[in-house]
Amino acid sequence: MIRDFDINDTETLVTIWRKASALAHPFLTADFIEAEAENLRSVYLNFARTWVIKVEGRVVGFVSVVEDALAGLFLDPAVHGRGYGRALVDAAVTHTGPLSVEVFEQNTIGRKFYTAYGFVGDDISVHEPTGQRLLHLHYPAAA
Repeated sequence: MIRDFDINDTETLVTIWRKASALAHPFLTADFIEAEAENLRSVYLNFARTWVIKVEGRVVGFVSVVEDALAGLFLDPAVHGRGYGRALVDAAVTHTGPLSVEVFEQNTIGRKFYTAYGFVGDDISVHEPTGQRLLHLHYPAAA
């Protein structure tokens, strides 16, 4: 079941974000992760349109969108590979239309997912807070 984010989901989403980030973003510093966890709690979830996915009564992931940008997609690693990420992005596309996303170049998990979904792009920039390279992708591909 996919539903709108509720403020009572906050700590569950922070826990999911931490687990997923540990797997997908091992190149980020502990200080950056701590700051982003607080930003997730106090800024991002309040600013973005966010949907959560529940499986067997438990929230296992979420997707956040700001305007036409997919600002975050995170699943509990225990449920990776079951189609829940695709379902969340499907919901975001249904509500928003074409999306863009930035993904760290070193995030091979995210890059593989977005490529399989159909996101394309070859623009690269540097994420100033971390010095990491970001890929800028969009869906659907421009004709």
